[in-house]
Amino acid sequence: MKNYFFLAFNNLKRRKLRSWLTMIGIFIGIAAVVALISLGQGLQDYITGEFEKLGSDKIIIQPKLMGPPGSTTSKSLILTSSDMKVVEGIRGVKWVVGMVMKTGQVTFKDESSVGFIIGINPDDFKLLSEVQSIELLEGRQLKSGDKSKAVIGYNHAYGDIWKRDIEIGDTIQIEGIDFKIIGIYKKVGNPYDDTAVYISKDTLKELLNVGDEESQMLVKTAEGFAPEDVADNIKRKLRQNRNEKEDQETFNVQTSDQLLATFSSIFAVVQAVFVGIAGISLVVGGIGIMNTMYTAVIERTKEIGTMKAIGAKNSDIMTLFLIESGLLGMVGGIIGVIIGIAIGKGVEYGASIALGSPLIQASFRWYLIVGALAFSFIIGSLSGLLPAMQASKLKPADALRYE
Repeated sequence: MKNYFFLAFNNLKRRKLRSWLTMIGIFIGIAAVVALISLGQGLQDYITGEFEKLGSDKIIIQPKLMGPPGSTTSKSLILTSSDMKVVEGIRGVKWVVGMVMKTGQVTFKDESSVGFIIGINPDDFKLLSEVQSIELLEGRQLKSGDKSKAVIGYNHAYGDIWKRDIEIGDTIQIEGIDFKIIGIYKKVGNPYDDTAVYISKDTLKELLNVGDEESQMLVKTAEGFAPEDVADNIKRKLRQNRNEKEDQETFNVQTSDQLLATFSSIFAVVQAVFVGIAGISLVVGGIGIMNTMYTAVIERTKEIGTMKAIGAKNSDIMTLFLIESGLLGMVGGIIGVIIGIAIGKGVEYGASIALGSPLIQASFRWYLIVGALAFSFIIGSLSGLLPAMQASKLKPADALRYE
C-alpha cells in the first residue's frame, strides 16, 4: 500500500498546475463548510451559555407578537397587572418581575434619537440581576424614589449614538422630561440592551401614557417544582383570567429550556441551508476531480499498458487511480480546513472589535475537522471511481498501441 501512495503522489506532483486547479472546488467548499459550521456552533454555544445563566427554573411570559416586547398596541393582546397578580398566586411561583418596554424620543444636548425605554420597579433589579447578563460599568442601579433618574446601555455612553459620549451626572430628555444619568451598563453585544434606557416603571407609564400593561413577565419557579408543570398552570390560570380558549391564547408562556429548544431547531435548519449551499462547491470540485482523472487515463494509456504487461493486475491499476483521486480530495480538504479556520477566526476577531462582545465566535470541534477531511477524501475517491474502473479494464495490447 505504501508503494501505491508513493506512485500516486509522484503522478500528482508531475501535474502540479492541473492538480492545484482541480483542488480549487474542493478547498473552497470545505473552507465554506468549516467556516459556516464553526461560526454557527460558536453562536449556538454562546446562546446556550446565556440560557444556562438564565437558569432552567425561569419562565418567560409575553404577548404573542410579531416584533420585540412592548411593540403591541392592541388592548386585547397586552398583559396587565391583573395577569401578574394571577401568576404571583400560582403554586410553585417564587417571584415574578414585570417590565414595560417602549420606544420614545430621547434627546441629549441638541441631538435627538429614538430610544428603547425599559421600565422596571427599582426593587426588582436585584431579582432581575440573577438572570440578566448586563452588569454595571459605572455608577449605580435605580433605587426606590429615583423618579427622574436613568441607567443607560453602553452605546449611549461609548457608542456612536451621540456626537459626545454621555457621562454619569449628565442629563437626557425622554419625551421632553429631564432624567439624570446615574449608571452605565457594560457592553452586551445585543442592540436592545446596549441602546436601552432604564427608568422606573411607574415613571415610564406616566411619561408615555401607558395604561395598565406589562410587556413581559419573568418568573422564577420555587425549588421542588418542575418549570414545565408551573408553566402549564400559568397558561391555564391566565386563560381563565383573560377568558380565552385553549390554543387560542393571546400570550406565550415558555420555560427557558423550551426557548432554547426552539432556537436550536430553527438554527439547525439555517445551518443546514448554509452547508447545502457550500456543498455545491464540493460537487463542482468532485466533477473537476473526475474530469482530471479521466484525462489522466487517456494521457497514461501507454503507461497503464506497460504496468499490465509487467504483471500489474486490474485491482492494482484501480487502487492506484482511486488513491490519486483520494489524495486530490484530501489535500484539497486540508487546505480548505486551514482556510476555513482562518475565515472563522477572522470573522470572530472582526465581530469582537465591532460588537465588543463574544456574541459571534468560531468553535472548531474535533469532529468538524475530522469529518471535513474524511468527507473530502471520500468525495475525491468517489469522483475517481469511474475513471479508475475505466483504467483497470484497458487491455495491455490495446494500451501499448495507443497513440
